[in-house]
Amino acid sequence: MNALVALCHFCELHGPRTLFCTEALHPPSPSPPQPGSAIPGDRDREADREGEGLTMRANSSATQRADMCEGCRSLPASHPGFVSVDSETGIRYLSHQHPRQPQLFSVVRQACVRSLSCEVCPGREGPIFFGDEQHGFVFSHTFFIKDSLARGFQRWYSIVVVAMDRIYLINSWPFLLRHLRQTIQSLQDTALKVFDNEQCVCPQRAVRMNSAFSPAVFPHQRSGNAARSLTSLTQHPNLWASLHSSFSWLLKACGSRLTEKLLEGAPTEDTLVLIERQTEQEEEMSGWEGAEGGGSNPQPSQSESVHSKDFQFDDGRQEDLLGPKFKSLRHLRQVLGANDFRQLTWHVLMGNQVIWRGADPGLIQSAFNVLKALLPVGCVRAVSYSPHYEEAYRCNFLGLSPDVPIPAHVSSSEFSMLVDVHNVERGCVNPVSDDDILSLYQFNISSANTQPTDKGPTLLNKIEVALSNGNLSVEVVSLCLLCLKEEWMNKVKVLFKFSKVDGRGKEDTQKVLALLGATGPGEEDNVRLLKFWMTGLSKLYKSHLMTSTSNTGSSAS
Repeated sequence: MNALVALCHFCELHGPRTLFCTEALHPPSPSPPQPGSAIPGDRDREADREGEGLTMRANSSATQRADMCEGCRSLPASHPGFVSVDSETGIRYLSHQHPRQPQLFSVVRQACVRSLSCEVCPGREGPIFFGDEQHGFVFSHTFFIKDSLARGFQRWYSIVVVAMDRIYLINSWPFLLRHLRQTIQSLQDTALKVFDNEQCVCPQRAVRMNSAFSPAVFPHQRSGNAARSLTSLTQHPNLWASLHSSFSWLLKACGSRLTEKLLEGAPTEDTLVLIERQTEQEEEMSGWEGAEGGGSNPQPSQSESVHSKDFQFDDGRQEDLLGPKFKSLRHLRQVLGANDFRQLTWHVLMGNQVIWRGADPGLIQSAFNVLKALLPVGCVRAVSYSPHYEEAYRCNFLGLSPDVPIPAHVSSSEFSMLVDVHNVERGCVNPVSDDDILSLYQFNISSANTQPTDKGPTLLNKIEVALSNGNLSVEVVSLCLLCLKEEWMNKVKVLFKFSKVDGRGKEDTQKVLALLGATGPGEEDNVRLLKFWMTGLSKLYKSHLMTSTSNTGSSAS
């Protein structure tokens, strides 16, 4: 990641000052050596072979600095700084009080001043983002450190991450916030212990209240209080080496967590929904860790944490499942039979709750993995295997252990379907392979729905045509199903824009359905399918339509 991490401090005498800065230096592109010339970097490689990963050694270049108090200085004048070398990529992470390049010095200096003066968040502690194209963009987190000798018994610090790529820095916000809070919390906890010990020895509040105030004495008192370093506040003997390791790891991890991918055309709705879910999970994780640090928000219990993980979307790689499993939709159709499979697929496409109950969680998980391919990602809410029943509004795919009872209102509802998986008693016969599922299990399908599914939605008929065609391989059927889903998602977008955003009447909506090819045989099921699939649209797409519509209306008025 092409960024800088710096620790800044607001000195009572000298104002905002940069205390410690870590930058990444990328290796130069290789070039053929000239005859008779030494290959640059040989000595460095020899020195780095003794360690793996990030190896610590001293930087030979000393930085000239102006006179400053102890509170403004991190490393002694004779200290060369720190260098960590990533043996995998050859990137070097340099730490000193100031950056080596003059251009970076001014950028970091401006970020330091803005983070501790004008750019502050409510409460003065917390994260904030600012910057521009010329001076770079900054992610800043301000915080206080306890000091028994300071005014107000605390001193003001900030950690800034400076980068020129605004989009990359914004996308890294949850990651940076989570890990910078850990570093800040460690500094605050260590300083708090020192503060409590000093207060026990000599309570400063009583001393200040009993001392006489004099304008002539105040500048001397203020000057004495300003010259206290962060090392003295925390009593950490290896504070700067520890910060160097933390900042170096942050730059390395932040640079490797996001990768660029070439997308052919605009991202699909499934891609947008997956990105939104990943962002929400990162924000929830940051919120829980923030509650741990501040102590103001209650922590989720262990059962709630496990429960929330159950409802996360899962790719469910088939190779990770042990024992018998369904390999594809065609395989599932062969095992269940054409009629039962059509009934099962009808319930899935309509958004009804599909319940599988059996003693083999791997088999049930594999069934859900292949059935998920019938729906957009945003319509999938799955609980792979649960010891108790979950309501339909929480999940439309539910796996249960064999002894879990089904509530009466569910078994009598036409909006649910139950698949009971029973083990077949085979006795002492030759063992069969895991692929022969019919020799191992018996499947009983039941539903209170009495409507005939022979007509069904148009999409179901096309899916069955593809699955029943033996000339098409499983890979071709998967691509065909992907194209069908994209086709019907486009119909969903048109209907959403026409009915929900524009608010057209029933007659106009019927005309749109005719243009979309959703009328005729199975028209009722087509409409139900389209309305259910609307729930799978991404928040980004919905907000885009709402925003564009409101802007168009205001321009017309």
